[in-house]
Amino acid sequence: MKIATKTLLLLTLAAFGLGCGYSKPAAATVPAISQLNPGSMTAGTAGFQLEVDGANFATGAVVTFNGVAEATTVVSSTKVEANIPASAIANAATVLVIVSNPGSGGIYGGMGSVMSAPMNFIIN
Repeated sequence: MKIATKTLLLLTLAAFGLGCGYSKPAAATVPAISQLNPGSMTAGTAGFQLEVDGANFATGAVVTFNGVAEATTVVSSTKVEANIPASAIANAATVLVIVSNPGSGGIYGGMGSVMSAPMNFIIN
C-alpha cells in the first residue's frame, strides 16, 4: 500500500473511533441532609413517617435507617419521606440516617449510588 492510502485509512479509523458516540456518564449529585423530622422517637412506639429535609435528592433516592433501606417517597429535590417500621425503633439507641441517590449507568459503566453524610437519629 502506498503511504497516502495508509494515512487516509488511519485517519478514517481515528475519525470513526472518535465519533462513535461515547460520552462520559453524568456524575450523580451528592445528596445532603439538613434536618430530620421528627429528630427522635421513644423506643417501643409505633412505626412512623420520617421526613428528611436537605438538598440534591434525586428521583429514586432511598433513605437508609440504621443500615436498612426503607420505603422512600421523593417529595422534591429538598424533601424525602421514609416509612420507618416499629421494629426499627424497638430499642433505645442512636442510629444513622443516610440518603442515597441512584448512580448513573450505561453500557460503558458509571458511578454507583452516591450517599449523603450521615445524620444521627435518637431513639429514647
